[in-house]
Amino acid sequence: MVVRSRLLLAGIALVLVAAAVIVFVVVSNRPSGGPTPSAAPPDDGAGLRITAFLGEQRIAPATTLAGTTFGGISGLDRDGDTWFLVSDDRSAKQPARFYTAGLAFGGPDGALSGVEVTGSHPFLRPDGAPYPPLAGGDGTTVDPEDIRVDPRTKQLVWSQEGERVLPTDGKPAVLIDPTVRIADRDGKFVRELPVLDDLKPTTGERGIRQNNGPEGLTFSADGEQILLAIEDPLLQDGPLPTRTTGAVTRIVVLSRDGRLRAQHAYPLEPLFADPTTSGAATTGITAILAEPDSPSRYLVLERSFAPGVGNKVRLYEIDLAGAADIGTGPIAAAAPVTKHLITDVGTLPVQSVDNIEGMTWGPDRPDGSHTLVLVSDDNFSPEQVTQFVAVAVRPA
Repeated sequence: MVVRSRLLLAGIALVLVAAAVIVFVVVSNRPSGGPTPSAAPPDDGAGLRITAFLGEQRIAPATTLAGTTFGGISGLDRDGDTWFLVSDDRSAKQPARFYTAGLAFGGPDGALSGVEVTGSHPFLRPDGAPYPPLAGGDGTTVDPEDIRVDPRTKQLVWSQEGERVLPTDGKPAVLIDPTVRIADRDGKFVRELPVLDDLKPTTGERGIRQNNGPEGLTFSADGEQILLAIEDPLLQDGPLPTRTTGAVTRIVVLSRDGRLRAQHAYPLEPLFADPTTSGAATTGITAILAEPDSPSRYLVLERSFAPGVGNKVRLYEIDLAGAADIGTGPIAAAAPVTKHLITDVGTLPVQSVDNIEGMTWGPDRPDGSHTLVLVSDDNFSPEQVTQFVAVAVRPA
C-alpha cells in the first residue's frame, strides 16, 4: 500500500503505516515560483558558491514505518535514484539501521519537490544478527553516524562513533572502538577496516570523547581514499571550543583497506552563543563530502548548538593541499587545512535550522551546477523534525 499526504505550505507530512514500502510526500516551505537566490554572504575565496535555494522538505517526528521509528538521520548518500539514510539509533528503539528513499526534483528549475522513504534495513553483525542495545548488550553495540556508497563496489560504507563511558558507582568502563564497516546493500556485514590507535577510547586522556568520534565519512573524488571527520578534539588534542576560543580536531585520510595515509588539523569555530537553559553548548564537524571536480577540496558541515538558543550550521569548503600531515604526532603545531565559509544555513529561506548532520550530492543540473542536499537528525525529539534542504552549487 502506498500512502500519500499533501499539506500545502505546511512543510510537514506524517504517514503512520505498517507496510513494507512506505512513501512520504512532503511539500516544501518554499513558495512556488522556482528556486530563490541564496542569502549567503560572499564566498571569502571559496571555490564553490551557492547559486539557488531549491527547497526544504520535512518529516514529522515519531513517524513510523515497517515497525521502526523514523528519525535520527545523521547521514545520507545517493546511487542513481536510490538514496540511503542512516539512523543513529543505537538499537535503543529498534535495531541499528538505514533507510532507502527517493528524493524528487521537479519542474524546470529542479526544486526539491518530495521525499519517499521506501524501506528500512537493519545493519547486521558478522553472525547475521542485528546489533544489540548498549544496555544489556554484549559490547558490540554501534552508534551509526554516516553512510556512503562505495563508488567502485556499490557496497555501503558506514561509520560509527563507538562509546566511552568511564567507570562510576562500581560499574565498569564501557569502551567501544569507533569503526568503519562495509555492508551489502541489504545490511549484511562484509568486513571492518582496522581501527586507528589514535581514536581508540581509553579511561585516560587519549582517544575519542564520548559521542564525539568519527561523525563524517566520505570517499575522495577518485575513490582511492576514505576520509573521516572527527566531530570534536580527541582527548590528546586539547580542550573543546569555548565562547572565546575555537579548538582543533582531525581529518583522517585512509586507504581503501584502512591504512593510515595522513591526518590533518581542522580548526573549529568558537561556540556561537551561551546556553539559556540547562545543558552544554557544542561545536563540531557533522559531515564531510568530496567535491566532484577537485582532488583536494571538500565540503564540511560545522554544527554549533546552544541549549535554549538553537543550532547554527555553517557550510565550509576546505582544501587539504598544503596542510601538514601530523601522522600520529601532536596536532597543536600542525599547519591546518585552509577553510572558507560558503554559507550559514540560517541565511537560507528555511523555516528554521534543525540539527543538520548529513549531506551529499543530488542530480547535476542542466546549467552545469550541482545539487547539494542536507539532512537533519531529529534526535527522536517531539520538538524537532527531519529536515531536507537542497541548494544549487557551482564554481565561483
